[in-house]
Amino acid sequence: MKPGKLTVTLAVLVLIVAIGILSLPPAGPTTRPDITLVTADGEKLPLESLAGRTLLVTFWSTTCTTCIKEMPHLAALHDELAPRGLQIIGISMYYDPPNQVLAMRKSRNIPYTIALDMRGEAAQAFGDVSMTPSTFLIAPDGRIVCTP
Repeated sequence: MKPGKLTVTLAVLVLIVAIGILSLPPAGPTTRPDITLVTADGEKLPLESLAGRTLLVTFWSTTCTTCIKEMPHLAALHDELAPRGLQIIGISMYYDPPNQVLAMRKSRNIPYTIALDMRGEAAQAFGDVSMTPSTFLIAPDGRIVCTP
């Protein structure tokens, strides 16, 4: 099976980021935090329940133009790789009003999971995330293999 352009692009991007961060000290956790997210649908989602799956966790904001520009790419990545086990979770920052997050999810037809971090607990668990977008790639064994 020939890999799609998106898969190859993602692989190259991950490689470039990995090479760039090899010389940097870890800036946050090295394993998947033991937290429970609340999705935009009001469901509880313990990250531990996703053990065995590759996770792409991205912190974003409704006022972050870069975040908004990357949404179609994340949606395409979701469409291509979710059937093979990739779980994408977009976590909105604590300062984003939930109604704006929900409106953006609907208007942009975001197919991946959106979680609300209303108290900033998820951002804290991922090493005090304050910049958006901040994206973490988590291996099926729970290791964080790529950080911002």
